[in-house]
Amino acid sequence: MREALRSLGWRDVAEIARARILARDWAAGGAIPTEAALAREFGVSRATVNRALRALAEEGLIDRRRRAGSRVTARPTRRATFALPLVRDEVSASGAVYGYRLLDRELCPPPAEVALRLGLRAVPLVLRLEALHLADGRPWAHEDRWINPAAAPGVEDVDFAAVSANEWLVTHVPFTTAEVTLSAEAAEGRTADALGCEPGAAILVLDRVTRLGATGVTAVRLGHAPGYRLVSRP
Repeated sequence: MREALRSLGWRDVAEIARARILARDWAAGGAIPTEAALAREFGVSRATVNRALRALAEEGLIDRRRRAGSRVTARPTRRATFALPLVRDEVSASGAVYGYRLLDRELCPPPAEVALRLGLRAVPLVLRLEALHLADGRPWAHEDRWINPAAAPGVEDVDFAAVSANEWLVTHVPFTTAEVTLSAEAAEGRTADALGCEPGAAILVLDRVTRLGATGVTAVRLGHAPGYRLVSRP
């Protein structure tokens, strides 16, 4: 449905286009309307549309090629800033066979800390997933994740026993910023149980929050098994 808009600037056009990508009205990997078509729809100049699309390209949400038009990127990231890693790729790069197991799933109100990190002003229901990533059948990382359904359309219908949230989000939900914290912690509770280590064992923990504009998409905590080494490759 055409938006009822007046006196749009390029930022307005970019925001509408970003929302369409988020809602998957423009599917990942698919072509988007031409600059001329968008200019007609919004009643603005092609220069305004061009500037808006350039901004989305700089965010890594679309790919622009001369004479080939623009497409939504298949794995949207913010370019030259941060690319979300796939745990599967990390395990495979170590020479091991990747495995995955969903441990728990529920739709529930988030804790206050999670709501704050995701920027949720109300207290909506958020999808919580607990999973275990494996390497050659042994625990690699315990995942505790919260997903904002408002930022990830269709997430409630996904079979996360068949695909990890890590892989689904990377291929289906764009983001513009990511906040990452690494810390050394003592394994406790369900994390220690899932990793098969003694309570109090030293583990590396990665906490990450991704956002699309001001909207929080997901907050995840990955506790890695004792002996894990973080290797950065170009």
